Amino acid sequence: MHKIWPYLCFLVLVISCSSQEPEEENDETTLPNIVLLMGDDHGWDEVGYNGHPFVQTPVLDEMARTGMRFDRFYSAHPTCSPTRASFLTGRHPNRCGTFSPNWSMRPEEISIAHVLKNAGYRSAHFGKWHVGPVKKESPTSPGAMGFDEWLSHDNFFELDPVLSRNGEAPQQFEGESSELLIDEAIQFIEETQAGGQPFMVVVWFGSPHEPYSGLPEDLALYDQLPDTLNQDTVSLTSNETGQSTRRPLRDVLQERYAEITAMDRAIGEMRNYLEEQDLRNNTMLLYCGDNGTPASANRTGMTIRDQKGSLYEGGILVPGLIEWPAVISEPVVNKNIASTSDLLPTLTAIADQEMPDRPVDGVSLMPFLENPQLEREDPIFFWKFAAGNAFDDAPKPYIKPELQEGTTPLAKMMDGKYTRTFRNYVYPEVSPSDFGGERVVMTNRFKLVLDGMATDDLNVELYDLQNDRAERSNIAGEHPELVEEMREEMQAWQETVLNSLTGADY
Repeated sequence: MHKIWPYLCFLVLVISCSSQEPEEENDETTLPNIVLLMGDDHGWDEVGYNGHPFVQTPVLDEMARTGMRFDRFYSAHPTCSPTRASFLTGRHPNRCGTFSPNWSMRPEEISIAHVLKNAGYRSAHFGKWHVGPVKKESPTSPGAMGFDEWLSHDNFFELDPVLSRNGEAPQQFEGESSELLIDEAIQFIEETQAGGQPFMVVVWFGSPHEPYSGLPEDLALYDQLPDTLNQDTVSLTSNETGQSTRRPLRDVLQERYAEITAMDRAIGEMRNYLEEQDLRNNTMLLYCGDNGTPASANRTGMTIRDQKGSLYEGGILVPGLIEWPAVISEPVVNKNIASTSDLLPTLTAIADQEMPDRPVDGVSLMPFLENPQLEREDPIFFWKFAAGNAFDDAPKPYIKPELQEGTTPLAKMMDGKYTRTFRNYVYPEVSPSDFGGERVVMTNRFKLVLDGMATDDLNVELYDLQNDRAERSNIAGEHPELVEEMREEMQAWQETVLNSLTGADY
């Protein structure tokens, strides 16, 4: 027995080493963690790396230097609720009736949280929701949309926000809101890591949406804004009354920029945490805005046309940054168009899951992350649906009205109250009169802007965005064949969208 003991020990050692090999392979193929961050009303121009004359965003600037910077990243809509629906579903918001702010999505939609749950992820939402109430009874709450945890608000919020945890009664949290959300997200990550699951964290900041408020140290950073800015006044919500008021532009911008800098600092806290916990290499960290810069702030730094609410570049072009060292090993500027609708297809590919069996408007960005030189062939469609023409004075609610009542208070009064009421209506059948409204077909080079009815030739604009980013020169008359081709693409796409709106996808 003593003679064979060394051989037995050697055999045990070999078996032990062999049994560890699959573990090492599993480590190499571990599903990446996902952190998705989005600012509220944060347009393309309001970051240092895009040349803003005043705003200080050192963390976003560093991300732009070290990761992948999308110079043409778009929100799917020029306002918030619709963009958020696209972010969650990969679909244009008109497909689920989220036409404008305070319109909810529909309970049958499949979200990024549903997809990643099937892959074993644990997910959480923090901050602004705005695609339905966050209360637990709501069929479109974060929980109903697949998130395991949430600390969320029906709409926007300022310092010391009132938030609902997992749909329970709202409670007030003291502190700067962006920092609060990131601290909560980090706590969720720690709990999930302890359980051995990959995580997805979605943080939708309340900043820098008006009415604006900032910490003294952040306000002090902008004490030197030019006094000449106060020659103008802008309209925004009063923090005191919740009603509309007019204030000097300089004072408003000082508060707005303070919010942006505080949000930037909170993003830095998340990046530092991921680095300290050795999670950064295999975590995809994304930041974007939900629409362009609003009217209360677009007086400075604007090199693109128009503002929030418009389908010109100023309404839909937003910051777009991705860090993921395991995949994006070198700093790169990606020139392809991309949008919030691309997130679900991208995450589906990352998690090796099947795409939802329904029309999806986005495409996976994975090929462009792995090879930034690839050129996107798929266009992006935008459409401000004319809901006022499509529904009569007494439309049938898609969701019971009592389930559409929000609970989290906010500064802005609407309809005589400080909470939000959401809506979504049954769309029974496709009508030719519903193809109108402002709409856009965009490729990597050209952008066709249409307004009016689908057969109206009076409002057609074509821009070469590679050479005319400011959209000053309408070249539609020089390219009639291209205009007709893009119009036909738009018409065909609109037909699929209206078919989805009838509920046919469910």
